[in-house]
This record gives sequence, C-alpha cells and structure tokens, in this order.
Amino acid sequence: MPKKESFVVNRIKSVGFAFRGALLLVKTEASIKIQFFIALIMTAAGFYFNISATEWLIQFITIGLVMSIEGLNTAIETMADFIHPERHPKIGFIKDVAAGAVFIASVAAIIVAFVIYIPKMF
Repeated sequence: MPKKESFVVNRIKSVGFAFRGALLLVKTEASIKIQFFIALIMTAAGFYFNISATEWLIQFITIGLVMSIEGLNTAIETMADFIHPERHPKIGFIKDVAAGAVFIASVAAIIVAFVIYIPKMF
C-alpha cells in the first residue's frame, strides 16, 4: 500500500492545481482576458484617484467575484459541452443560467465602480 501524503503536501499540491487552473483561464478564455485587462485599468484608476483602503478592499473583492464566477461559468460550459455536445434545451438552460450569474456579478461590479469613482471625477 502506498504511503499516504501529509496534509501539508496535499495542500501544496492543491494550491498548485488551483494556480494552474487560474493560468489556464487567463491563457485560454477571451472573457477572462478582457476582465483581467479591466481589472488592471481599475487598479490603475485606484492609484490615480487615491482610493481609500475600504474602497480598495471592495474593488478587489468585486474583481475577484467577477473573475471567479467567470471561471465557474467556463467550467460549467466546458463540462456541459463534454457531456452533451449537441444542442439540447436543458444544456442551453444550464449554460444560460451560468452566464447569467456572470452578468449579475458584472453589473454589481459596474455599480461598485460608479459608487467609488463618479464622486472622485466630479
């Protein structure tokens, strides 16, 4: 029987797999590339407008939320296409709901950006 790996070794491997997944998302998914670019612009805007620590936290949580949900959406769509490559109403529903979750998070991110930056611009 093979020796069981330690908890720490398993956690290190898990972080490695997660990092690889994040890199795969950024390298292969156009929507994540766009969102990453927007995140860079918003980070630059944060420095330019000298936003508060609380505003930074809210901004980074919002960016993380949108990009995380986009990653889940990509995983759901890829799995759905693998399981049922042909068009199917139930698969279409699943993919639409996953995309809708990204849309909701994106609208929330836009509202957060307006709340943080509109008062600083005017």
